[in-house]
Amino acid sequence: MSTSSLHPHGVFSAALTPLDAKLAPDHVRFIAHCRYLLDEGCDAIAMLGTTGEANSFSVSERTALLEAVIAGGIKPNQLLPGTGVAAFTDTIVLTRHALSVGVDTVVMLPPFYYKNVSDDGVYAAYSEIIQRIGDKRLKIVLYHIPQMSMQPISHALIERLRTAYPSTIVGIKDSSGDFANMTAMVERFPGFSVLTGADPLLLPLLRKGGAGCITATSNLIARDLAYVFKHFRDSDDDANLASAQARIVKARELVSRFPQMASLKALVAERTGHAGWQRLRPPLESLPSAQVKELLASAAAFAATV
Repeated sequence: MSTSSLHPHGVFSAALTPLDAKLAPDHVRFIAHCRYLLDEGCDAIAMLGTTGEANSFSVSERTALLEAVIAGGIKPNQLLPGTGVAAFTDTIVLTRHALSVGVDTVVMLPPFYYKNVSDDGVYAAYSEIIQRIGDKRLKIVLYHIPQMSMQPISHALIERLRTAYPSTIVGIKDSSGDFANMTAMVERFPGFSVLTGADPLLLPLLRKGGAGCITATSNLIARDLAYVFKHFRDSDDDANLASAQARIVKARELVSRFPQMASLKALVAERTGHAGWQRLRPPLESLPSAQVKELLASAAAFAATV
């Protein structure tokens, strides 16, 4: 099955969320960032995910940001918002709201507060959400990030959900970093959109039949990721493809030296000249000034080599 037949497919940015002086989402700056990412080659914006600090925002803050982005000219089909939260009733509210403004595809965490929940329990939650919404337009990308949610999404659960809701459960974002798990899903579930959450794995996953990526470092290197997506079928001796992949790997290493979201925000602050980009909502913290200085020096050295 070709990549283009999968939905969704492409390069999706796990977009950072800028905050104003009161630590509320900065709508104007976020819209500008979305436009920048799309101009750099992203196919859509995966807003309000882990990188976007979504679980630090209320339901009303999340719905207001989505409305502002669409009012700011970003098309609904260019958005892939996260709507999964701990209470499935709030997940329903967020997902219904996305559908009401024209967004039909969402990324959905499983309920994640209670640990060691069985597949039956997670299935019941997803099933309840889908049935209560009752909208044939809805398409759900499951979100597998067990290191954060502590609630893995097993292959058996995927099979059960796809059997019950084949037109609704369309894909998965795998942020585990486990490439074997990603390729196993590609092989086991034809027509299922497997998206990696790790930038360096985009190229090898595409070559195994994956659908693309939803990644954090795309906030910095969307153009390289877009190049890889467009040219992944080229041979390994394609110099431009090899260079793009090398930059992706180096960029991911750069932002992983210190806490990732704080590092990304510091680098976007440097690119845009807006120091406010460095703000994070507690309990997350901005980088100390010494780490910012070290990060920016490393980024400058990296830029000088490409």
